[in-house]
Amino acid sequence: MPIASVKDLECRGQRVLVRVDFNVPLDANQAIMDDRRIRAAIPTIQTVLKAGGTPILMSHLGRPAGTGPEPGASLAPVATRLQSLLGSKHNVHFVEGACRGPAVETAIDAVQPGDVVLLDNLRFEAGEKANDSAFGAEVAALGQAYVNDAFGTAHRAHASMAAVPDAMPSSAPKVAGLLLDKELHFLRSAIDDPKRPFFAVLGGAKVSDKLGAITHLLPHVDAVFVGGAMAYTFLKATGEDVGASLVEADMVDTATSLRAQADDAGTELLLPLDHVCAQRIEAAADTRVCEIGIPEGWMGLDIGPETRASWAARLSGAGTVVWNGPMGVFEQPPFDAGTVAIARAVADATRRHKAVTVIGGGETAAAVERAGVADQVSHVSTGGGASLRMLEGADLPGLASLDA
Repeated sequence: MPIASVKDLECRGQRVLVRVDFNVPLDANQAIMDDRRIRAAIPTIQTVLKAGGTPILMSHLGRPAGTGPEPGASLAPVATRLQSLLGSKHNVHFVEGACRGPAVETAIDAVQPGDVVLLDNLRFEAGEKANDSAFGAEVAALGQAYVNDAFGTAHRAHASMAAVPDAMPSSAPKVAGLLLDKELHFLRSAIDDPKRPFFAVLGGAKVSDKLGAITHLLPHVDAVFVGGAMAYTFLKATGEDVGASLVEADMVDTATSLRAQADDAGTELLLPLDHVCAQRIEAAADTRVCEIGIPEGWMGLDIGPETRASWAARLSGAGTVVWNGPMGVFEQPPFDAGTVAIARAVADATRRHKAVTVIGGGETAAAVERAGVADQVSHVSTGGGASLRMLEGADLPGLASLDA
């Protein structure tokens, strides 16, 4: 069902609560290591400003205990970066240590037209993760309209996603931000109306993590490429020797069932033909390419060169690709070559055949960034968990309260 957009929001002179996703990585000195999520929210913030509204931004950062402010989880570094991105035309008022109460109310009362308010970490409050209605009502009272632009947390029924909009008057607009709208457009169109051939690439450690996605996608796609450690559970189910590779023993029967479902659906379920193996996950570890079976004591840590070439050739001719999960231990060279090869093949399909290519967030987003092709695919999602939920065909709690 279509969702109302911030593009149509009439908010001149109004305070607009905007749930953004500023959960950015910080180093030991509290410096921002990657500001993509902040930059991704700028268009929605500017849309509210141009409409004459005052954006009151709220987000979480990290995993504080929920018992009050924690210095290492403050949004203060985000406030500094946001001010830099918005420029001197707009003043960012940061409310240190609070997302409700007198300090917040004072800051909001003091703003001038064109100003932006940034509340501190929502998860300093236990009520955020608990979806507490009283906490939600207190935050809701700060605004006269609500915008959800936090796709990265849309799969969580937390207060800022559910209790806050629910507590606002029925007459208060509750709309999607530009980033959320973009995420939904790409993921829904990829699954519901794909350009053929339609391929799904799924990786990561566990079959159990991707079970819902595989089950939901099998009737829709032309082929599923299964890489990462989860491939070894499937290979174990076929009777192949997998050495010391990671296997979910309790998912072997499920893997067998999924292969049968793929056959029934007429969908190819492709497993690696060869593997880059080592006895430990280290840059200096001895490696070997294993084609038929993996010796005892050795682990499959990446797809091998034959698999890379075969899969890259197929993917480069795709019409639609959805990809969630790396092909190996991509954080540790030399076990990143498979993931990089797939990233380049997906980018090639985008360039040469105008394929619609949608990259799941989290590790997959980091992988295409590392491969240098993040700007050569159709869409890189800001939410790994939320995008996976959509690939599973599941509802997102963060959308339930928005206007149609």
